[in-house]
Amino acid sequence: MSTVNRRIVLKLRPTGIPLPEHFKRDDEPLAVPGAGQFLVRNLFLSIDPAQRGWVNSSGNYSNPVAIGAVMRSLCVGVVEASQHPDVAPGEHLYGWFGWQDYCVATPQEILRRVDPAQAPLTAAAGVLGITGLTAYLALTRIGAPQRDETVIVSTAAGAVGSIVGQIARRLGCFVVGITGSEEKVSRCKREFGYHEALNYKSGFDTAAIRERCPRGADVFFDNTSGAIADAVIPVMNIRGRVIQCGTAAEPVWDPPPSGPRRDREILVKRLRHEGFIIFDHVKEFPAVAATLAQWIREGSLHYRDDVEPGLDRAPPALAAIYQGENQGKKIIQL
Repeated sequence: MSTVNRRIVLKLRPTGIPLPEHFKRDDEPLAVPGAGQFLVRNLFLSIDPAQRGWVNSSGNYSNPVAIGAVMRSLCVGVVEASQHPDVAPGEHLYGWFGWQDYCVATPQEILRRVDPAQAPLTAAAGVLGITGLTAYLALTRIGAPQRDETVIVSTAAGAVGSIVGQIARRLGCFVVGITGSEEKVSRCKREFGYHEALNYKSGFDTAAIRERCPRGADVFFDNTSGAIADAVIPVMNIRGRVIQCGTAAEPVWDPPPSGPRRDREILVKRLRHEGFIIFDHVKEFPAVAATLAQWIREGSLHYRDDVEPGLDRAPPALAAIYQGENQGKKIIQL
């Protein structure tokens, strides 16, 4: 075991998308767990769009990462040593262990205990982590799609959207994806269960959405907000449900000085527009992960991991996912 813990800490607070220059390496001697603590060796770091909110100073659901602190991240790791009676060496965990090689943690940092027999360990950081759990819980709890309804998903080929499309198809819905390239359009229809898909960078507007949604839309799973949402909302049916899962298209979170307003659509169509934060549902993680793992074993749920080796690759990987450069769930392997 190394005597040094490599760490990446927040150097500067960004406004908008965090870039590599906002972080720095800051290694320290490896700590020893005390009473009630345990030492986790990180195996996989999850790179998530939500991390943007964790380092920005406003408009978020949690306190921002402090300057000089290890970058907040969900990770899959293995327990190397333990001074806690309920956590055993050799156990695999998914939790708040940060951008570092090792973490001295307590049970508060654990989100889920990982069974390596369920699926590959990378899956625990992605499709069986907050990625797949968000897709399942947000779609079923807020969207509540019924058979033969139409579901639209933005960032449809992304880590969350690709799972949403398959679940909606499984529930008997007509599923339409919005994504950022012709290759991803093809992937949505070929791999992820979408009946139709659109490239928002080419000929994308409300008319194009209507053409692919002849019965309108009943559920909109929105990961972007911005111009994409402005084009979709007019297609919503009466009593449609909008799931606000992300705002990736918004470079900053200050309200724009002008632009489309959705209030009239919400009023006249009696739309339900609700935000979703996965950490409100931690108690459901084990059961939902077990369901998704069963679907994977059956061959009815497909996912892509985009795994890159090296701790120092974490900051550029976070910036890259906002450019749509990842080919699946972005994971850093240590």
